[in-house]
Amino acid sequence: MSDGGVALDFPMFGDPVPIEPDAGTLRLLARRRSSSAQGLGEPGPSAEQLETLLRLAVRVPDHGKLAPWRFVIMPKASKASLLEALGRIAEGQPEPDTARAKLAKLAAAPVSILVVSRIDPGSKIPVWEQELSAGAVCMTLLIAAQAMGFGANWITDWYAYAPEGQKLLGLGEHERVAGFIHIGTPAEAPLERPRPDPEAITTYWAG
Repeated sequence: MSDGGVALDFPMFGDPVPIEPDAGTLRLLARRRSSSAQGLGEPGPSAEQLETLLRLAVRVPDHGKLAPWRFVIMPKASKASLLEALGRIAEGQPEPDTARAKLAKLAAAPVSILVVSRIDPGSKIPVWEQELSAGAVCMTLLIAAQAMGFGANWITDWYAYAPEGQKLLGLGEHERVAGFIHIGTPAEAPLERPRPDPEAITTYWAG
């Protein structure tokens, strides 16, 4: 399997997976930065690269092996009817102009991956842990997209929470939007932003 440029060695079930240091991954994490969703343009990931992104995303921690998430791939060409319908729904939002403006983030990206959190309420696995796993999927997609050389942004926005938007997106019972992962080529390099000081928010358990 390849991402279009780098051969990837996905293990088979039961294969040993040695833990090995990887300086490249550490450098990527040190420089990871979300790109402006509205500034994402062509080229976006190819079909092969999308397949690789999803195969990487499903490798997240998943207590109980529930796979409490699913994906909806949204190429730019297929978003027109969705954006038109969301534009009508925006008229009923508390701030219609702002709601319409936010749709530009969904419209711009060459491809968006809708990550849907799907909860199994009958499972012994806590709901919170199922939701955290969906969040891990979103973060893995961001990191993998940047590792491929793309810009990416993880967004929800109002239509992820409005009942009419959720219906339009085809969400079922016990489902909610974990995020839209917008992927493309950034118009310009994103600038670094302030980061929290880990020392200020860290304590050591004293027993």
